[in-house]
Amino acid sequence: MQLNTTIIQFPEIELKIRDGHKLRGFFGNLFKEHSELLHNHYSDGSGRYKYPLVQYKVIDKIPSLVGIEEGAKLLIDLFLKIKQIEIGDKIYEINSKNISNKITEIDSLSQLNEYKFQTLWLALNQHNYYQYENLKTEESKNSFLNRLLQNNILSFYKGINFFTKDRIMVIGKFFEKTTKFKNQDMLAFGGTFVTNAVLPNHIGIGKSPSRGFGTVKKI
Repeated sequence: MQLNTTIIQFPEIELKIRDGHKLRGFFGNLFKEHSELLHNHYSDGSGRYKYPLVQYKVIDKIPSLVGIEEGAKLLIDLFLKIKQIEIGDKIYEINSKNISNKITEIDSLSQLNEYKFQTLWLALNQHNYYQYENLKTEESKNSFLNRLLQNNILSFYKGINFFTKDRIMVIGKFFEKTTKFKNQDMLAFGGTFVTNAVLPNHIGIGKSPSRGFGTVKKI
């Protein structure tokens, strides 16, 4: 399968990583009549509970929009219409913006690839948080996270309608961090991992990729 991805970045604007959800709110509202992919809600207000094909994130302090498949084409169509960004009570005029489009071949799972998390990975939900906290050793915690990451990659593949009979393998080195999510402290993770899965740069995996969490890059 050939996966089409587009990334739009605004290099003259500097934001904090936590502003990813504000980007989502701004663009989702600005183009709310254009496509539900931009805000993951249908016209009747109900949620679109699928893998988000448009994601908003801050990568190395640069506000970034990432589109996948339908979302990739959508961002190209909207590129010239983006004139300014409003974050909180501040308006940023857009003097320069970069756009890149890439096709990634993801069929072959025959070689190992190494990735790093560019933004924190939200691996845990309410249920498996307690499972993780009850593990006694670093080795058991790392094995637990490897399995969660494996499932997250499979969920991403399912979200883009790619199905493989090959087993996804993951071996990672993770570290714990605390982050704010919907005004609550959450345990999150950074680190690197090796996998036979092929992941396009800057897509998100795990919980809330549309808000910028779990962004990966090949190293």
